[in-house]
Amino acid sequence: MGAMPVQNPLALVVLAYLTQEPMHPYQIGQLLKERNVGASVKFRPSSLYMVVDQLSRDGYIEARDSSRAGRRPERTTYAITGSGRAELRERLAALIATPDEEFPRFRSALSLLVALPPEDVPPLLRKRESSLQEDVDEIRDRLARVRGEGVERVFLLEHEHRLALCEAELAYVRRIRDLIENDPDSLGDFWRDFHR
Repeated sequence: MGAMPVQNPLALVVLAYLTQEPMHPYQIGQLLKERNVGASVKFRPSSLYMVVDQLSRDGYIEARDSSRAGRRPERTTYAITGSGRAELRERLAALIATPDEEFPRFRSALSLLVALPPEDVPPLLRKRESSLQEDVDEIRDRLARVRGEGVERVFLLEHEHRLALCEAELAYVRRIRDLIENDPDSLGDFWRDFHR
């Protein structure tokens, strides 16, 4: 049986980092923290080591050497293989080219909105607006700061994407709240009648 296709986003990060140079998992983990990868990809140190083991078993990376410094545990350095480079390119190309249907919780909540009384929803949406505005402000500040530090824009695209999504959701939430508060008839009679 051949290697399994890489589906785990953390595995793609490991492969991408190993295209730069061979590293040991601890070093990769440090880079993940320094580069705030947790904003885009969930990871824990234990999951990072599991991913490295799986990539090694599947032949996408290979152990190069092991070393020990003092009383620290032995650290194995890994390098990406030719099949790892090919897999990384193939998976990234697919992720970039093909939209994937995701199921965000907010969209699920909107599909069930009628279960709440109409008068309860605007304050909840205001609370969401406030959180989204904080996210937008934080991302904008972070982008301005790192741009000022000379970070190349190609390394900021994921943050720009997150900012665009937050701004779009913020605008949408404001529109829906305004509609519920100022033009509830445009939403139809069912919701209001359901809660009478």
